[in-house]
Amino acid sequence: MSIDRPWLQNYPADVPHTIDPDKYSSINEMVNAAIAKHGDKECFECMGKSLTYAEFDREADKFAAFLQKTLGLKKGDRVAVMMPNCLQQPIATFGILRAGLTVVNVNPLYTARELEHQMKDSGAAAIVVVDNFGAVVSEVLANTAIKHVITTGLGDLLGFKGLIVNFVVKHVKKMVPAFRIPEAIRFKDALAKGAGQSVDPVPVVNTDLAFLQYTGGTTGVAKGAMLTHRNLISNMLQAGAWVAPYAEVGKEIIITALPLYHIFALTANGLVFFELGSKNVLITNPRDMPGFVKELKKHKFTALTGVNTLFNGLLNAKDFDTVDFSHLHLTLGGGMAVQRSVAERWKQLTGCTLAEAYGLTETSPAVCINPLDLKEYSGSIGLPVPSTDICIKDDDGNVLPNDGVAVGELCVKGPQVMAGYWQRQDETDKVMDADGWLHTGDIARIESSGYAYIVDRKKDMILVSGFNVYPNEIEDVLAAMPGIAEVAAVGAPDERSGETVKVVIVKKDPSLTAEDVKAFAKDKLTGYKRPHIVEFRDELPKTNVGKILRRELR
Repeated sequence: MSIDRPWLQNYPADVPHTIDPDKYSSINEMVNAAIAKHGDKECFECMGKSLTYAEFDREADKFAAFLQKTLGLKKGDRVAVMMPNCLQQPIATFGILRAGLTVVNVNPLYTARELEHQMKDSGAAAIVVVDNFGAVVSEVLANTAIKHVITTGLGDLLGFKGLIVNFVVKHVKKMVPAFRIPEAIRFKDALAKGAGQSVDPVPVVNTDLAFLQYTGGTTGVAKGAMLTHRNLISNMLQAGAWVAPYAEVGKEIIITALPLYHIFALTANGLVFFELGSKNVLITNPRDMPGFVKELKKHKFTALTGVNTLFNGLLNAKDFDTVDFSHLHLTLGGGMAVQRSVAERWKQLTGCTLAEAYGLTETSPAVCINPLDLKEYSGSIGLPVPSTDICIKDDDGNVLPNDGVAVGELCVKGPQVMAGYWQRQDETDKVMDADGWLHTGDIARIESSGYAYIVDRKKDMILVSGFNVYPNEIEDVLAAMPGIAEVAAVGAPDERSGETVKVVIVKKDPSLTAEDVKAFAKDKLTGYKRPHIVEFRDELPKTNVGKILRRELR
C-alpha cells in the first residue's frame, strides 16, 4: 500500500527524510563511539557529583564484568533495574547491555503486587534496587525467579557527601523501610569485584533484545514491549536528526528530571544527548520543587525534557522565575498532551518555545515531533520523524484521507516499532495489523500539510502525568474490596496531571466511605494509579449485554 507523505515538504531544512537504522550494530557500539569521542567531557552529574565519559565507561565496564564473571549471567538473561535517577542507574543500565543482557526497567514506586507480576512475567534473573525500595523486593523475592539482588544507597557513589545523603534519607527523612535480604550484594562491592576482571565481548546484533519496557494493556495487565537494539538506535537517530540542527556537539547541558526508567527520558536524554556528548544532570526527586529549582540555578542548562505536569509544577514553583534561562534553547514536552496555557506561560517566562512531541512505549518512543524552531504552541503533535510513516484508519482498516477533517485511529510504521509484546502473541496481534501497521489506540486527524492532531483516545486508558493507567487494573483491585458491589474507573480532567483516576462505585456495604476506598487502594496501587475521586451511585450504566459504559461515566 503506497502512503502519501505530505509532511516531508514541511520538514525543517537540515533534517533528513530518512535515517540508517543499521548505522550501529548495537547500543553498545554507539556508546563506545561516543565515549571515544567525548572521553574527558562531563557525562552524568547527580547531587553535585559528576562523571566524565571515560569515568562512566570504567564504571559500566566493572558492572558488566561483575554480571558476567561473578554472577555468571549469560547473553539474553534479563536484569531488572529499580532505581530513580542517580549515578547508579545509567551505570547499571549500560553495564547490563554491555554484558549482552536485557534490561527490564521497573518503576521504583511499584507496590509488591505490581512488582511481582513484572518479575514473574519477565523472568528476571537479577535486580538492582535502591535501598528505599528494598522492602518491596524482599516481599516478593520468594515468588520470582530472581537469583541475585544488588542493593545501593542513593548516596553510595557521591563520595563523602554520600554518607550524609544516606544518613538523611534513612534516619532523618525515614525513607528506607527496614528489609532483610541476607544474600544481597552492595552495588559498590559489585563494582569492586568487577574491577579486577575483564568483560568477555558478547556478539550483540541489532535484532537482539535490549529492553523489556513494561506498559499496560487493554486487559490492564502490564506487558513487556520488546525493544531491540535496532529499535532504540533507530529512534535515537530519528530524534537526533530532529535535534541536531539546534544542538552543539559536546556543549549541551540537559536536565533529566523525567525518570530514566521511562521510555521518553531513556531515549531522548539517555541516548540522543549521550551521542551528542552532552552533560546530563540527573534530578533524583523532581517532586521536591524547591530542591529542583535550587538545582536548576546551579547550571547553565540548554535543554529540558518533560511532561506537562512537570512544566506546570515548575511554573507554579516558588523562585522558578529567578532561574537563569539565557542558555535554554530546547524544551521538549511529551508523554501526555501539552496544555496550551502551560506552553504559553512557559514561552512567556523562559523565552523558549515548548515543542510538543508524541510517542508510545511501543515506538521507542518518538513518532512525531514539532519543528524545534516553532515560534509558538500549535496544538499539533508535529510531523513524523525521519523514516516514519503515519496514517489514520477507520474501524474497517481503510486508510482515510489527510484532509484535516477525517478522523480515525492513528497507525505507525517505522524501524522504531517494537518487535512485539514479550510472550504475548495474542496481545501483539491486537495492535499490529497484517500490513505491519501499529495501531496506537489514539484517534487523530492529519492535515494536508502532514501535521497530526490527537483528537481523543480509542482506548479507555487514563493518562496521568504521562503514565498509562488502565481502568481494568483499578477495577480488578477494588472489586476485591468486601464493601464494593460494582466499580468502574474512568479518567477525570485534572489541571495538574492532565487526568486523574475517578472511580464510580455501587456499594455492597452502606457504611462504605470514599476514605475507605482510598485506603484500600493505597496498599495495592502505585500513587498515580490510585483513585483521587470516588463517587457512589445506585447503579452503573451498561450495554444490553451488561458491559459497563465507561464513556457515559466520563
